[in-house]
Amino acid sequence: MLAIVLSTPLAARAQEEEAPPSVARRVLTYLPNRVFDLLDIVRLRARFGRGLALSLRAGEWADFYLGSYATVYAGLPGPRGRVLPRLPAGLESRTGVAASAVDATLEGLQGPDYGQYEIGAGVQLTVVGLDVGVEPFEFLDFLAGWVLRDPAQDDF
Repeated sequence: MLAIVLSTPLAARAQEEEAPPSVARRVLTYLPNRVFDLLDIVRLRARFGRGLALSLRAGEWADFYLGSYATVYAGLPGPRGRVLPRLPAGLESRTGVAASAVDATLEGLQGPDYGQYEIGAGVQLTVVGLDVGVEPFEFLDFLAGWVLRDPAQDDF
């Protein structure tokens, strides 16, 4: 009997978390969600700081990285991978070597956080760098959002 009483609030809380958002919430967050879904598609960041690096990527399993950098970045951060938006500026560092499924890199507290299917490239030349990419899955998430679907599960 005690187990039933103790588990009831947890079960109720789990049902509340899984409940669909109210109509009012969907109306209020519809446009902000579409804007953030659109921004999730593209990564375009300038980096400033020390380093020498090259990266090419076509999804998680077809990537190449070689180098080291510790920089400040500014620009579009790429896929959120969560509900809250990423800041358009911050610190980023990465060191090591990666080739396909073998990844021997160390990322700082704020890594680049690439999308699972992201296609892109990056370069860091002494004090200036650039990181560009496109995430096809986020494009599908953007289109699905117009009909109230959220495959990336990143809407408010």
